[in-house]
Amino acid sequence: MDIRLVGLALGTFAIGIEGFVVASLLPEIAGDTGVSLVQAGYLVVTYAFAYAIGAPIVAALTGALDRRIVLAGSALVFVLGAILASISPTYILLLIARLLIAVVAGLYAATAQATAVAISQPHHRARAISVIVGGTTLAVAFGAPLGAFISSFAGWRGTYLFIALIGVLATLIVWLLLPRGLYADKMTLAKRLSVIRHPGLLPALLTMLLYMTGGFAVYTYIAAVALEGTGLSREYLPIILLAFGVGAAFGNFLGGQLADRFGATKTVIAASILNTVALILVSWIMTLPHEFAGIVLIAHMVVWGVIAWMFPPAQASRILAIAPESAPLALSLNYSALYLGVAIGSMIGGLVITNLGLNYLGTVGSIFSILGLAVIRLARTARPKEHLSIA
Repeated sequence: MDIRLVGLALGTFAIGIEGFVVASLLPEIAGDTGVSLVQAGYLVVTYAFAYAIGAPIVAALTGALDRRIVLAGSALVFVLGAILASISPTYILLLIARLLIAVVAGLYAATAQATAVAISQPHHRARAISVIVGGTTLAVAFGAPLGAFISSFAGWRGTYLFIALIGVLATLIVWLLLPRGLYADKMTLAKRLSVIRHPGLLPALLTMLLYMTGGFAVYTYIAAVALEGTGLSREYLPIILLAFGVGAAFGNFLGGQLADRFGATKTVIAASILNTVALILVSWIMTLPHEFAGIVLIAHMVVWGVIAWMFPPAQASRILAIAPESAPLALSLNYSALYLGVAIGSMIGGLVITNLGLNYLGTVGSIFSILGLAVIRLARTARPKEHLSIA
């Protein structure tokens, strides 16, 4: 394996820890900052909106720079944001810190994937992408549970200091491993967004948005699902995250392999169908007696992790097949769609908890997976025959 890919993945590992551990920290943050659980969930909503909207803008502004500088610089600003979060005395300042983290995280992730594609052979591009996404899945598998464990004795602020330390290491390694002279064409934001007009890309981005909306309507509030929905104690939260993460690590590898062998769209469809079932089962688990529900939830998190993380590498490969000549731009928009889905899903999850109740989270979330499947079906029906093979 190209050691440079490993270096790039370390950055997504640091970013992934911050992005996925926060779901387990929301009850603690809410109590410490004096806000409700749903208000604490706005930390996820605003982060996702900043990621989705800010990343393309910053990418346009930094488009002429050496990618080594962009990656190391964004990783360094990420570190500063994590330190600011750890010392934030108020909810508002913590919100600002996460907004800063979101913008540079989006810039780093899109640039890392585009760089991985640029330094890899065309027939290994899905696997190269899966290595970069693998940094995130390793964060989900091991980093987020470790961060949750650290919070149990050092508080959520201690977790952010741990994230900052990993970010420093990522900054140094990216700077040392990547060669100079990796440039992308400088393009305005309007030019970047113009790639949406590419046939088939907009439906693909909508599929990503709907998939993530359904998943994060549940995942953002997974601590509440575990504690209130199944009766588990707080000590089990690292185990919940670890179970999901172990499944995610395998699912990411499986998604890349299946996309290369059987096709990206077939893999995306399979993941969407299975994700619909997995989300419905989350609501069903919360109806079980608490003596059994907690154990069943832990086991289900492994399965859901596999299913959920089959999707991202296959979706990225699908985006590349649709718009190969605009890979960095298309991947940046794919990440924007992903985080818009996270934002919308987190908002919908909060509304479901407030108006319907926690038990309805999975059922409502599954509706969006079904809508994503409908978009794929409609797009394949409408697409001219000469384009069918690239999907």
